[in-house]
Amino acid sequence: MAAALHVLPTAKSVEQLRQAQAVVLPLRFGLSLSETAEAIGVSATWASRLRNAFLDGQSVGDGSVSARGGRHRENFTREREAELLKPFIEKAALGGILVVGQLKPILEKARGEPMALSSVYNLLHRHGWRKLAPDKRHPQSDPVV
Repeated sequence: MAAALHVLPTAKSVEQLRQAQAVVLPLRFGLSLSETAEAIGVSATWASRLRNAFLDGQSVGDGSVSARGGRHRENFTREREAELLKPFIEKAALGGILVVGQLKPILEKARGEPMALSSVYNLLHRHGWRKLAPDKRHPQSDPVV
């Protein structure tokens, strides 16, 4: 607890302060895990994770404790995605259209297994492309009010 007490006034970030509080509050004030979590503004699971990491000598902010986040099931790196999209983007930039049905087999071949269509759209979305659809409303057919 002494180490956590030392961190409280010297914490350089909110995360480090919360981590020290996750250790100090239960020991000094007898708070339960859920009470500690409520006091520091995190879930009970995260409070436990912060406390255990501190006890293991890990500090939030040094990269040893991190939130899950990220692309854990990525098909390609961002660089590889950009490389595969390059010919399609160049064609679209010259006034052509980007046809997902033509792109999907190329991505599947590069990956070596089938891809969901939603994964192709997500890939395009990551690179700033949006599905363009014609406007289904026709001004001539709208009733005049």
